[in-house]
Amino acid sequence: MKVNISIDDVSPHPLSSIKVIDRCFELIKIFPDIKFSLFIPVAYWRTIKPEIATKIPLRLDAFPEFCQAIRGLPKENFEICYHGLFHGIPGKSDNDEFRDLNREEAIEKFSNIFKVVKHASLEDVFKPIFRPPAWRMSPDAIKVAQEVGIRTLALSPKEYAKATYCGAEENFPKVVYYNCNPPFDELTPYPNLEIVYHACEWDKNYLSVELTAQLLEWLKQQKDFSFEFIESL
Repeated sequence: MKVNISIDDVSPHPLSSIKVIDRCFELIKIFPDIKFSLFIPVAYWRTIKPEIATKIPLRLDAFPEFCQAIRGLPKENFEICYHGLFHGIPGKSDNDEFRDLNREEAIEKFSNIFKVVKHASLEDVFKPIFRPPAWRMSPDAIKVAQEVGIRTLALSPKEYAKATYCGAEENFPKVVYYNCNPPFDELTPYPNLEIVYHACEWDKNYLSVELTAQLLEWLKQQKDFSFEFIESL
């Protein structure tokens, strides 16, 4: 069994921040070779719920301390991956940023993502791995992702998400589908196991102290497995 731990929405947002990495280091103490894939929206912008909304997008290049923290993570345990520009559609939705994009819109979206990463001097930190926000992604966006150099798509096997792909993902060179989204999915062994958590403290899937303890106990019970970064699944 190959095991990867993914964490979405790591960002400068005070309630969806790098505090979640403290939980990661608790696991590293027990499993020194554990692997985490951090999916980061490069200009996170929640606009719908007042209690978590911000007035402006949280562009990484405006938060040098956050960038330095990400840059300094041990590469044997962490990889940094793309998770959209804003994550949502400002004023309309906090999710689904890539769900309905046409070709031109997808090209512009990826261009803006890469510009923010360049301004933040993180080009050598991000890997060409992309998960669309809320796992939804249009066929045009999938095609453009390959054209702009994305090497791996991290997608969902659930029908609500796959319906937005319209089969376009079948022609993408490397696709990894997650298996487990605690507490909604029970921790279960799979030959290639991607376990997904969130950095958002308002999310039931937040990698909390409780879910970290649950994961730790489950991992201790497993045999014959290795920790892998996402492209090795």
